[in-house]
Amino acid sequence: MTGTARLDPASRAAALRRMRAEPVDVVVIGGGVTGAGVALDAATRGLSVALLEARDLAAGTSSRSSKLIHGGLRYLEQLNGALVREALRERSLLLETIAPHLVRAIPFLLPLTHHGWERAYIGSGVLLYDTLGQGIGRIAPRTGGDSGAPRSGGVPLHRHLTRKAALREFPSLRPDALVGAIQYWDGQVDDARHTMFVARTAARYGALVATSAQVTGLVREGDRVAGVRVRDLENGVDLEVRAAQTINAAGVWTDDIQAMVGGRGRLSVRASKGVHIVVPRDRIHGSTGLILRTEKSVLFVIPWGSHWIVGTTDTEWNLDLAHPAASSADISYLLDTVNRVLRTPLTTEDITGVYAGLRPLLAGESEDTSQLSREHAVVSPVAGLTMVAGGKYTTYRVMAADAVDAATAGMSRAVPPSCTDRVPLLGADGYPALWNAREGLARASGLHVAWVEHLLHRYGTLTEEVLALVADRAELGRPLRGAPKYLAVEAVYAASHEGALHLEDVLTRRTRISIETADRGLEAAPQVAELIAPVLGWSPATVGREIDHYRARVTAELESQRQADDHTADAARLGAPDVRPVVREGRGAAAPA
Repeated sequence: MTGTARLDPASRAAALRRMRAEPVDVVVIGGGVTGAGVALDAATRGLSVALLEARDLAAGTSSRSSKLIHGGLRYLEQLNGALVREALRERSLLLETIAPHLVRAIPFLLPLTHHGWERAYIGSGVLLYDTLGQGIGRIAPRTGGDSGAPRSGGVPLHRHLTRKAALREFPSLRPDALVGAIQYWDGQVDDARHTMFVARTAARYGALVATSAQVTGLVREGDRVAGVRVRDLENGVDLEVRAAQTINAAGVWTDDIQAMVGGRGRLSVRASKGVHIVVPRDRIHGSTGLILRTEKSVLFVIPWGSHWIVGTTDTEWNLDLAHPAASSADISYLLDTVNRVLRTPLTTEDITGVYAGLRPLLAGESEDTSQLSREHAVVSPVAGLTMVAGGKYTTYRVMAADAVDAATAGMSRAVPPSCTDRVPLLGADGYPALWNAREGLARASGLHVAWVEHLLHRYGTLTEEVLALVADRAELGRPLRGAPKYLAVEAVYAASHEGALHLEDVLTRRTRISIETADRGLEAAPQVAELIAPVLGWSPATVGREIDHYRARVTAELESQRQADDHTADAARLGAPDVRPVVREGRGAAAPA
């Protein structure tokens, strides 16, 4: 069964109509990367699927990660080789087969601070990291040339550097902060865009996808779960979606879904808050990422286009789940930690963006969230309901396959095994060839080749759809006011093809304007709202409300970042209302997807 890969208001309305009218094999709760992965896995096995998300695709954890596709080098130190090997296999698949247009290899520098033993100790770990990866995917030789070009293999081997060589790679490092370094490679991704592409690919294979669709309860037939009750948050209409199997992939809201079955879930998930700051690229001079060991974990300094991402924290969070807030204490910790090794310290004035996300960790005996499991678990607490939780972004596909395996084990008909390790996401097929033709695309479109490369990295072969919009309306080929790293067409395409229903969806997830501009996207907001209004059928009054909401959100986030602790930061962030009228329950948290 195939469907449209275009996510727009019309396809959303059609999906909801079909969900109401026809039972499906599988209904998935949650539009993060795991839920989208479950929908894709089930759809590519020939099952009928409905995917429901209360807010926007990747609105929670899946848009607020460190943007890395990695094996987790530090997990080797915890003797968790199985998790590392699994993640490295997924890294190889994403780089080579599944999403070469969205995932690319980037280098990291591991500074050494002790002579002798440390190089041998850390070097042996990095060697094992490479060796595990080498058995999974081809490790490419270190090459020169165009580093932005798609890669045909895995990642280069690590290399040992003297202090002088390390400072050439990262001139902003203080010379007394290291005695040498080891450089290794991992993968990077725009997590929100990748999640959206997974959901669009699921739709391409027939999944019915609806955002702004909040699950408010479970449909029961005796002791069996037979589907879900849903509220359409765009119009307040309630409906039922009947399904043979329900899969909960709600992440940090797992416990809320368990409460719908009387708490009989057998999973305990704790939320760990991770905060990142974003600074302009010219504030730090380096051609490689940086990884610093801290008292509890590690700190990354990650190249991100014209910016750096610095993070992350790892602290328990028991407040609002939908809008975790970064406090001034979180920001100070990140600045203090990174400034220990920088020649020129960063200040709060250098920060263009701050974001906080929640990791859904499987709870154990430890009170320290940094010690809780990054592995995942799948359980079926009652007939018809399967729950998947834990894990890490890199292994979303494995989590999804395990969840669908568990959900379909009791089906009366045979269900094929997972095939998503061989299914490229939309935009991946033919990507190397289109990259090689980028100069021709530039001539035909009238755009500079740098803009075509920018689009190829964000849309892959779907760049041709984006350029078709520019061909029809030449003004869409101009940069956005206040966000000149993006073209106007990208805002339009976000609403017409990528499922964006609100202004903040475009500014925070389809693009990263909200964290990449010093004013958090306030200047760009009016133009973006006007661009997407015709696609979404907005009146002038609606345009005004959307802009007002976004301004209130920015004000609340900035205020929260001035607060000294989690409780006051949370209260400040909640000063801005949700653009979607989500039903809120318990501890100030929003109800699950």
